[in-house]
Amino acid sequence: MPAHFSHAHPGKRLSALVGCALLLASCTSKPPKTLVTPLPPVAKQPLPDKPVRNNEPVRGVWLTTVSRLDWPPLTSVNGGSAASRISQQQNALRNKLDHLQSLGINTVFFQVKPDGTALWPSKILPWSDMLTGKIGEDPGYDPLQFMLDEAHKRGMKVHAWFNPYRVSVNTKPGTIRELNNTLSLHPASVFVLHRDWIRTAGDRFVLDPGIPEARDWITSIIAEVVARYPVDGVQFDDYFYTETPGSALNDAGTFSQYGQGFASKADWRRNNTQLLIEQVSRTIKQLNPGVEFGVSPAGVWRNRSSDPAGSDTRGAAAYDESYADTRRWVQDGLLDYIAPQIYWPFSRSAARYDVLAKWWADVVKPTNTRLYIGIALYKIGEPAKNEPDWMVDGGVPELKKQLDLNEAVPQINGTILFREGYLDQPQTRKAVSYLKGRWGNQ
Repeated sequence: MPAHFSHAHPGKRLSALVGCALLLASCTSKPPKTLVTPLPPVAKQPLPDKPVRNNEPVRGVWLTTVSRLDWPPLTSVNGGSAASRISQQQNALRNKLDHLQSLGINTVFFQVKPDGTALWPSKILPWSDMLTGKIGEDPGYDPLQFMLDEAHKRGMKVHAWFNPYRVSVNTKPGTIRELNNTLSLHPASVFVLHRDWIRTAGDRFVLDPGIPEARDWITSIIAEVVARYPVDGVQFDDYFYTETPGSALNDAGTFSQYGQGFASKADWRRNNTQLLIEQVSRTIKQLNPGVEFGVSPAGVWRNRSSDPAGSDTRGAAAYDESYADTRRWVQDGLLDYIAPQIYWPFSRSAARYDVLAKWWADVVKPTNTRLYIGIALYKIGEPAKNEPDWMVDGGVPELKKQLDLNEAVPQINGTILFREGYLDQPQTRKAVSYLKGRWGNQ
């Protein structure tokens, strides 16, 4: 990003985007009768002259904050002073970025919205309890701005990674109490402000994707970040409709309200996901065409057994399980990139790495959407009956085969590792050393 495009000039090009999400939402959405959560005015960054496309392949990593999986360190929130917590968190992030830089990683996908909370001072979401242990408590610094400053200083890009619909990671009484306690905060949790949007699915509290106002609200959150921060990209993960057999999302009422004209509930659900992707894509491009928008879906769109256009696989399919028609988003030109999670080895017949990578390469070929492949760093060195290859010679031969394929197929523009914390585990030591030799001098 050019230097003039930094967060240091928030006053330039002020734009009265009070209703940014509703304004940019599809015309079919009816505005809510009462908008409890205000959509804030946003200081718009000056736009770059034209989007600059860098053709360097992405060598990326996902840096997860949900449940503090990768960052911040748990020790930082266990007692001690605020100053000591801030310095522990910032030092940990600097050390991680130094390590990533030494490995040749050039892009960090940083989870800024792990649930219904934020890792930046939002006017829409309360502060994340991942930072302090308490929802809504100001951590004393801006983690997103800190990450951007530190990564950009090292010549690395940052994509703000959002989980769109998740409100909490569980439904325990303690979690409900914490969410209810935000009522006096500004902003309070969506859990208390819009209780009618909240459902339980997969033993978590989630937003109902069928409610137009809920989609508008999510769009306003993305708009807030894109307008205020020099992020290089925005990414959604694969959590659209996320159900488990024992904990399905009850949206019967929403379907009866909004589902007229759809042949099936499944088609209506897919349309809801489509509408979110369309309005987020349009909003990002209106605010700053230089910010890339991407999605990291489950690796299988559909299996050939249920659709002749599908892949020769037998895996859980995003189209049928998450109600996400990920192939269509590429064909419709809604995404700058797609990063399917192809978390299986070459020998896994139900979902072979090479079969899926080449299938996606064919999907993006006639489009302008770039393809990055998400690979399973977390499986390397882990014993698995169905996937013994991850254990052979420290996982290096499998990793090499996957990276070789990614480099050999012209439509594949990069690789993203899931996830950062596994770069520091004993079982991945050999593979990380291999990565450093392969990427570190580029």
